[in-house]
Amino acid sequence: MLELCLLFLAALAAGAINALAGGGSFITLPALLFYGLPPTVANATSATAVLPGYATTLFRFRKDVEPPAALSLIAMIAIAAAGGISGATLLLVTGDRAFSAIVPWLMGVATLIFAAAPWIKTLMAERQASTPVAAFALYLACTYGGYFNGGVGIIVIALLGLLGQSRLLTSVAMKAVMSATLTTISVTIYAIFGLIHWPLAVLMATGAMLGGWIGASFGYKIAPGWHRTGIVVIGVVMTVLMFLRAS
Repeated sequence: MLELCLLFLAALAAGAINALAGGGSFITLPALLFYGLPPTVANATSATAVLPGYATTLFRFRKDVEPPAALSLIAMIAIAAAGGISGATLLLVTGDRAFSAIVPWLMGVATLIFAAAPWIKTLMAERQASTPVAAFALYLACTYGGYFNGGVGIIVIALLGLLGQSRLLTSVAMKAVMSATLTTISVTIYAIFGLIHWPLAVLMATGAMLGGWIGASFGYKIAPGWHRTGIVVIGVVMTVLMFLRAS
């Protein structure tokens, strides 16, 4: 019972973090791994648990959904769906042993991306890329998101800058569209192949939704700098723990 309460609290914290700027997977995935789930099942269950939060974010920013001029909304959804299928398939193919070896490195890379997000966004906003190049980069990002969800939102927002999208709320709304799409697709594939621990997923999804409501209610009272620092610290600690667990 204590372990279940801790998982609920982890999901609660993850939901609040995702409502602010993302990074909730830094908590839910390690929590499920330390609970004892196999790595691929933990990853699939973590993705399932945070999925309702993407839907909530999308509903919140629905009026700001506007694709970049170079790509239609249908094209963006198609790219996200293709990436979700590719990433989930890659997880199925690699299996527990490979994913267990890779996940500490993915956690570390995602933490670095999160820490460098302001510089990445500025760099991307000052550059332009051809539509095919930017679309392929988005597909790769969504494939990464279908395989391992951590930090994908930051990458997608940065890549949208390559397509000339500079308004923050619009980028956040489009990120929500793509995250919700690729995660729905990948979770569906995980479910078909029996990778999701449903009782834990439902428990944690409840916590994530409650945390999302709390985060949305109090998020503007937290300075963005302090929030980013907190997420980076969590990411570093969890990365170190993942490396120690793998050694």
